[in-house]
Amino acid sequence: MGALSAVKEFPTLRAYAREKLGLRLDAGQMEAFGWYAAELLRWNERQNLTAITDPQGIEVRHFLDSLTCLLALEGEQVQRLVDVGTGAGFPGIPLKIVCPHLELTLIEATGKKAEFCRHVVHELGLQGVEVLHARAETVAHQEAHRERYDAALARAVAPMAALVEYLLPFLRVGGVAVAQKGETGPAEAQASEGALRILGGAVERLIPLQLPGVVETRYLVRVRKLAATPTRYPRRPGIPVKRPLS
Repeated sequence: MGALSAVKEFPTLRAYAREKLGLRLDAGQMEAFGWYAAELLRWNERQNLTAITDPQGIEVRHFLDSLTCLLALEGEQVQRLVDVGTGAGFPGIPLKIVCPHLELTLIEATGKKAEFCRHVVHELGLQGVEVLHARAETVAHQEAHRERYDAALARAVAPMAALVEYLLPFLRVGGVAVAQKGETGPAEAQASEGALRILGGAVERLIPLQLPGVVETRYLVRVRKLAATPTRYPRRPGIPVKRPLS
């Protein structure tokens, strides 16, 4: 991992993980989060990877927010996980740090963000992680990825009606998709029902969350894959957002 710089204790992360998620983060994991935060800030000075530029914001809005996905995956048998539109690695890399058994695929269309993810994965020595610089609409039609995953995650990628067209094709029947949403989560979930019927899924549960120091309520929208997704989906890059299914 190389020399650490600006390692932060992140007491809120440690306490929240223990009290809300039942995780006891060890010294190596905390060191990894500290290095990750410092490296994100260093790269951000020249690459503009994130609008969150203070350590406390990274701790809560990136790391904690990512780990809350475990609440939606509780009770699921998850070995293969795909993070669609991962950006600077969220939520996928924090989940890999605390769940090293996961086989993780990170998909990111922006080259500089995919490069940063590869750098973090390499320097932290994370095994079983693939970073793809590509569009989800393209990757989801590839045999190695179509309906191969137990869980598919996305955060702040697109409105829910479009997002499910990105996520559902990756899932095996019986798998779960988790969309991280803000206060619009319930309304977006309802608006996506028509798209989900077409794609072979259904909203199973909405989990409200309150992050420390964050006023707005956040939601995890859990979707169950009930049937195979028709082969024509997802449509060409850009179309799911321009013309959401209904």
